[in-house]
Amino acid sequence: MSAQDASPPATTLSYEQAGVNYDLIDPLKISAQRAAAATGIHLAAHGFSEVPASRGESAYVVDVGPFYLASIVECLGSKALVADEMQKLTGRSYYDAIAQDTIAMAINDLITVGATPLVVQAYWAAGGSDWFGDAQRAQTLVAGWKRACDTCGVAWGGGETPALAGIVEGGRIDLAASCTGLIQPKERLSVGDRLGPGDAIVLLASSGIHANGLSLARKLVERLPQGYLTPLPDGTTYGQALLAPTVLYSPVTEALFKAGIVPHYCANVTGHGWRKLLRHPAKLTYRMQAIPKVPAVLRFIQEQARQDDREAYSTLNMGAGFALFVAEKDAQRTVDVAQACGVEALVAGRVEAGDKQLLIEPLGIRFGDDDLQLR
Repeated sequence: MSAQDASPPATTLSYEQAGVNYDLIDPLKISAQRAAAATGIHLAAHGFSEVPASRGESAYVVDVGPFYLASIVECLGSKALVADEMQKLTGRSYYDAIAQDTIAMAINDLITVGATPLVVQAYWAAGGSDWFGDAQRAQTLVAGWKRACDTCGVAWGGGETPALAGIVEGGRIDLAASCTGLIQPKERLSVGDRLGPGDAIVLLASSGIHANGLSLARKLVERLPQGYLTPLPDGTTYGQALLAPTVLYSPVTEALFKAGIVPHYCANVTGHGWRKLLRHPAKLTYRMQAIPKVPAVLRFIQEQARQDDREAYSTLNMGAGFALFVAEKDAQRTVDVAQACGVEALVAGRVEAGDKQLLIEPLGIRFGDDDLQLR
């Protein structure tokens, strides 16, 4: 059965039904942020201070005098499970792409605050020592990790490879990366203090699902007679399309700086889908008048899960992996710089005074302040 011939089941499959409920997760994040904020005073003993506006953003920023220091830690999530299943079906290891996904989760967050990524650390926690005995898989992971570091111009500083039997399931691995970067000169800091009405919103294209929404994508396999080998209209299989590596956006942000463009704000479109465009606490309206092309795998997931546009855009990136809020005069030049780096881009909308809301006009979708609570 092809993707075109498949007739979606009658019931909707939501992200919550796939096992991810942000209504339960987000309150813990808020509680942790409040506890963490109280620890910022300890920096004073070293002669440093935090940038308060970075609290609740995608990366934490410390003022160390001549420059800012930014840091982040992120995990891959469940995408490695797709790679494991596809290796069983095809005999190929996809851990080179999985490595890029893991690094992208950290670096694409770090650059939202204007940082140049400097050092990446690896955390590879396996369910037992046997995982590392598959030499092809292990070396594919190493090669992909190094290649992603080279793409972003960062040093791979080191890492940790624990065998955690009883914590991580046998035969599985939990991957994470931390990243440290510099904001230099300090004028590159991007935490939204310059964000305001009149700014343009430029969306950078995604390569597919990236590494968010995989719980939903894996749950959907239960509905597909051919599972991960289900063919898609673009000639790939469902499993291959899911494993397209996440785009690394730091070459774009570095090229923008060299071109004299400093974004007023940035958002990495990950969990919560397009609602992430509401991340900044300011009361502003984000009016989207154009939307990027939706990758075939995301359209397939939406159709087979029988999700309406609002559900899909609140969960998946739907073709937009990263958002840049720039001065209107810099909008088209931002697109040109991104495309010169090999990343498709689109001037999709603008920032206006008004209620805190995201209006996706081509689809008639509105997300309000209550649709994203991360602080």
